[in-house]
Amino acid sequence: MRIDIGTDMARRAGGKGKRPDRPGNVIHVAFGPGGGRLTQPPAPAIEAPAPAREAREPVTDLFSPKEVSKLLGVPVARLRALAKAEIVAPSGARGGHPAYTFQDLIALRATRELLSQSVRMKDVARAIGALRKTLPRVIRPLHELRIVSDGRRVVVREEAGVFEPLTGQMLLDFQVGALRDDVVRMLRPATEQARSRSAYDLYMRASSIDEDPARFDEAEKLYRRAIDLDPDLAIAYTNLGNILFRRGDEENAERLYRRALEVDDRQPEAHYNLGYVMLERGMPHRAVAFFQRALQADGRFADAHFNLAMALEALGEPSRAKTHWRRDLELEPTGAWADIARQHLA
Repeated sequence: MRIDIGTDMARRAGGKGKRPDRPGNVIHVAFGPGGGRLTQPPAPAIEAPAPAREAREPVTDLFSPKEVSKLLGVPVARLRALAKAEIVAPSGARGGHPAYTFQDLIALRATRELLSQSVRMKDVARAIGALRKTLPRVIRPLHELRIVSDGRRVVVREEAGVFEPLTGQMLLDFQVGALRDDVVRMLRPATEQARSRSAYDLYMRASSIDEDPARFDEAEKLYRRAIDLDPDLAIAYTNLGNILFRRGDEENAERLYRRALEVDDRQPEAHYNLGYVMLERGMPHRAVAFFQRALQADGRFADAHFNLAMALEALGEPSRAKTHWRRDLELEPTGAWADIARQHLA
């Protein structure tokens, strides 16, 4: 059985994501002739913040000279001198420019410590050369590793033992795991915050124009750039899905709504939009589940109450539908949609 989603029944397809600058507000949009921004329902309940993302291991990351300078406190000019002397040079590339790998950071950290102990440059070069030959074999949990030195050689130790005998007074001793933690604490947070700010700016620009069909292409590009910068920006997936839905690309719109829920499974707009897609396909039984999830996340989502009632009517459950017709009227007592709800309650 296929549901008739004509102008007398279809309501508010394409719920948009919450705007970060207006917490609690939900923007609703109607498709088709005469569509556009509709009256907003009362503010929904505030959701609990999403848990922070776990920091990734930085072992495969690449670092610019400025980042390395900030992390190790070694001036960029000194980094250039060490590279020129072939003691430690950046062995990777990022954006077409030389960049340091995590193994380079280990060697630089050891170099810094040796030089601070007035070890001769040629001895530093010899020790770091030996260290860099050892590092490729060190594919063990970083927290187990420790770099030590007697001023003439650099040795890699682990919990299970020492790779090379250590003699004399220990001048150098640091845990590789601590260096990893310093990278995450000092470099990655600033980078992620900057990327999130840029993604947010792109999202806001797109959100301000995405209801104008003449600017759909521009809004789509902005949303996609925002997602590239911050793959966890769930609201961007939802709003991008709305653009594709308006263009008739229902399949990819559904894919984006589902991706939004992978990132934030409590986003009411994505659940609502999937419910509407199911109604479009004549599958009210599946639509019911999505509308219910939308209401679990936002009990004051009037559009979801209306369309859930419509889906229940299609399934031959008018008594269950009445609960949602009434709730819809409580939330939005005036307008054409309210008149339809009253007709079903008569």
